[in-house]
Amino acid sequence: MKLGLHIADFTYPSGPQGLADDLTRIAVTAEEAGIARVSVMDHVWQIRPVGPIENDMLEAYTTLGYLAARTERVELLAWVTAVSYRDPGLLAKLVTTLDVLSKGRAWLGIGAAWNDEEAKGLGLFFPPTAERFERLEETLRICLQMWSDDEGPFEGRHYRLERTMNVPQSLTRPHPPILIGGGGEKKTLRLVAQYANACNLFAGPELPHKLDVLRQRCDEVGRDYDEIEKTVMGPLDPSDPPALVERLKELAALGVQEYHGMVPGVSELEPLRVLGKEVVPAVADL
Repeated sequence: MKLGLHIADFTYPSGPQGLADDLTRIAVTAEEAGIARVSVMDHVWQIRPVGPIENDMLEAYTTLGYLAARTERVELLAWVTAVSYRDPGLLAKLVTTLDVLSKGRAWLGIGAAWNDEEAKGLGLFFPPTAERFERLEETLRICLQMWSDDEGPFEGRHYRLERTMNVPQSLTRPHPPILIGGGGEKKTLRLVAQYANACNLFAGPELPHKLDVLRQRCDEVGRDYDEIEKTVMGPLDPSDPPALVERLKELAALGVQEYHGMVPGVSELEPLRVLGKEVVPAVADL
């Protein structure tokens, strides 16, 4: 099992003037600890479950580009990109750029978006839920076309591209891995089965059921369930390493291959070092 670090809180004791250095220390320490992936949220305001909306928040892809220059091994992604915030041709270009400049470490993490408060606040495009899911599927199709040899046009209900040229191409071939976030059984998990390399679910009592539904969706579209990496988002608190390891073993028994989460007190760095010493090696062979 792999571990991933989700950086969702950018309000550190050193303030905005020290934020770049704090991010560097966090990402480098995570890499040294054996963390496999580092993600940031695609939000422009802080979300209420993490802190007050007035707290510091950085734009996702600028931050990922910065982290690409400060790290060497960790995979990088937005967890997850809000589909309506960027047109798909630009999004494919962003992820390709990240992949090239990180030397092949970019993922496309994407979802249907949900935060209407921040979207309305900054005037970002945010159509109704059904339309966002339609746009999500078209965006996935466009990204896959741009990462292929097909430079032809794309005609969809919501997007029209006259030429899907993408130069340079991504270093990761046939394309950067795609992770679709969310556990919606009718739409999201169907899109996972049809388009994604990885799903993202939450570490709660519904997890076995969600995995069963994903298996059903794979059967419906003729996809091998085992081709899809199962990732889970949850607390990543190393204050009790044996308990955390036992929880990860339970998840691995369900088929979970990566556990991704926020680390309390991450800017202090020691929690990351504890993960590297006592958790990462204990779950590496699960």
